[in-house]
Amino acid sequence: MIEKIVMELGPWNWMVLGLLLLGLEILAPGFFLIWVGIAAVVVGALSLALWDAGFWTWQVQVLVFLAIALASVFAGRALMRRGNVSDEPLLNQRSAQLIGKTATLHEAIVNGHGRIKIGDTTWSVSGPDLDAGTQVRVTGAADMKLVVEAVQ
Repeated sequence: MIEKIVMELGPWNWMVLGLLLLGLEILAPGFFLIWVGIAAVVVGALSLALWDAGFWTWQVQVLVFLAIALASVFAGRALMRRGNVSDEPLLNQRSAQLIGKTATLHEAIVNGHGRIKIGDTTWSVSGPDLDAGTQVRVTGAADMKLVVEAVQ
């Protein structure tokens, strides 16, 4: 049954495959099937033009499809990386967003470790030994721990 359909469709097989892959991309988005679907559509267009050529066997078609699919996946990945510029580059880096802010020490810094409260969150801090209630400025962040110094 499937063989009969494949034989009847001829060069349109690639177009059908490409459209199926593009449709699957809509159902399961991930920006991968789109590039393989585009490759199938390109091979379909080539098949329509070259169907009667003696060298355009199914083996050559599959090799051309694989080459175009690989090239389009790599080109698509490069395109997606280049276009991935955010207006909020620190969105998921909450501690890095606090660099430059000032706060009052909630707990004294003893032996380089203390706590501050910024908003509704208490943060672990490291820095020079300072008394509770001292105004400090956040100068860095590492591993959810803020680095602070006294405000002059």
